[in-house]
Amino acid sequence: MDVVFNQLFAGLSMASILLIIALGLAIIYGAMGVINLAHGEFVMLGAYTTWACQHYLGFGILLSLPFVFVVVGAIGWLIERTIVQRLYDRPLDTILATWGIGIMLQQLVRIVIGPESRFVSGPDFLRGNLEIGNVVMSNYRIFVIFFSIAVLLATWALLTKTEFGTKLRAVIQNRSISECYGIESKRIYSLTFAYGAGLAGIAGTLITPLFSTIPTMGTSLVVDAFLVVIIGGLGSIIGAAAAAVMIGELTAMFSLVINDTLGRIGVLACVIVLIRLRPRGLFPENTRG
Repeated sequence: MDVVFNQLFAGLSMASILLIIALGLAIIYGAMGVINLAHGEFVMLGAYTTWACQHYLGFGILLSLPFVFVVVGAIGWLIERTIVQRLYDRPLDTILATWGIGIMLQQLVRIVIGPESRFVSGPDFLRGNLEIGNVVMSNYRIFVIFFSIAVLLATWALLTKTEFGTKLRAVIQNRSISECYGIESKRIYSLTFAYGAGLAGIAGTLITPLFSTIPTMGTSLVVDAFLVVIIGGLGSIIGAAAAAVMIGELTAMFSLVINDTLGRIGVLACVIVLIRLRPRGLFPENTRG
């Protein structure tokens, strides 16, 4: 039983990372209808920015978080303004363009920094474990879980309680009418894309003590994040949270009962069945009018 609880905790911590990544994807798709295949590379850029902050500036992970959010968000804003903004209402072109951007970012990191794995140490005060009986919980993973909840609540507040959120919802419902009322839809789209990219960068920062920091690190993570968005319901924040926990825990339990490879197959089989039963996801939203 203790092994089960340990595995459930590991699955919950992984779900927390997936949630932050998927939130960015859900917001970008919900607002703009853009399937961003470069989202995993934003995670990777966040990890490498964290490494650079620690290696060259001596910043810890916590001190790096706001810096990473701004840097990766700015990169996302630049990509949206120069490329993505010209491809709205052309979904296939957008998919191909963001896929190409992702490859370019990976190769740029390989050339500038190198393909070798980089190490980032976690905060000193979060080292060690919390032990309750035979259940061992990493202090850092506990921090990641609570931090992801804070990000979820902050994102919900941004979208529902602020002027920016009101304008974003107006643009989602009807872009042309909202522009008649003076809302600059292009500016809203750019800021939304930048926010989604910044969230991916934060996720990259948080996973640096847990994953190897390499140019391809975001590829597998973004696949799981896409599954979270699809299962939760495209554009749904509540759905993304529920689906992240579901996939994280299913992955952990399947890995315990069988093995990682077959466990992965089991998770995908469950996803296929769920999509068959609920093709619009657990909490579908009318994202674009």
